[in-house]
Amino acid sequence: MSDSPLRLTIDGAALVANWRWYAARSETAACGAAVKANGYGLGAREVVARLATAGCRDFFVSSWDEAEALGPLDDGLSLSVLHGLREADLPRALAGRVRPVLNTPGMVAQWKAAADGRPCDLMVDTGMNRLGLSPAEAGSEIVDGLRIATLMSHLACADTPEHPLNALQAERFAALRGVVAAKRYSLSNSAGICLGTAYRFDLTRPGIGLYGGEPGPGAEPVPVVGLSAEVLQVRAVGAGDAVGYAADFIASGPMRVATLNIGYADGYRRAFAGVGTAVVEGEVRPLIGRISMDLVAVDVTGCDVVEGDWLGLEYRLPTASALTGVSQYELLTGLGRRYARDWV
Repeated sequence: MSDSPLRLTIDGAALVANWRWYAARSETAACGAAVKANGYGLGAREVVARLATAGCRDFFVSSWDEAEALGPLDDGLSLSVLHGLREADLPRALAGRVRPVLNTPGMVAQWKAAADGRPCDLMVDTGMNRLGLSPAEAGSEIVDGLRIATLMSHLACADTPEHPLNALQAERFAALRGVVAAKRYSLSNSAGICLGTAYRFDLTRPGIGLYGGEPGPGAEPVPVVGLSAEVLQVRAVGAGDAVGYAADFIASGPMRVATLNIGYADGYRRAFAGVGTAVVEGEVRPLIGRISMDLVAVDVTGCDVVEGDWLGLEYRLPTASALTGVSQYELLTGLGRRYARDWV
């Protein structure tokens, strides 16, 4: 156990339960896992170990540094680098069995010249206009000679089921089956899996849903992350006294205030001011004043809280996002390095 005054308690069983939920809804498609951004901030090695034990075989990171940080892959596991292949990445891409996801004609040409027939993945843009070859490029001589393990695309609006671009992207991607030869075809992220059979193809790639996020209607996430911080000081505050920067909070009467060792430098966003809560002796208590860089104040009036106690902060992703207006992805991946990450 780390002696850090900040703690993320990560529920490994909940992580696995969420993956199994998406795996069941992937039907006949294999269910992989996005573990980019260090497993969405929780620790990619620990996430991969638990999901691999549960049966996940396909993992996705953003960069070659992230791939390298995972260490050697166990037999039977597959790892793909979504951002593809810069010239500087080529030595590492050729040194192991991690596959690049080729996104541009230039990446395709570089891989064909250097890889001697090694397999790769290929991204096709079907309407997001972010990464990937156009459908016309994917159906041309540009890709001749590639051994494509997974042909993939990415949904732009899957968290809004009624958006017409969803069906259009699925239709465009389905049309590529008869044009681009690949062992497997993959379109859906967490929200895409919830859209139905037409979006699942051969392999799904859930991300935020695994970690307790709610990607869209129909999802049933189990919370994975609990956040808590140590009390640095407890003080008495009198009526009319201010708490925190800019005197944003003025006490209406006598109260006790606990100052916690956490702030926006730890990813606990300033948007929690006025809406965030802590759990004190089983009771939900409000945060007061501004969120500072490293400190947060909590109203603990009437509670037996002393220096050195630990208080949990409300951080269920759908709830926290609704309260603050900050996306679930930012709330999770923005959690800083100063937390002890304790898996239970």
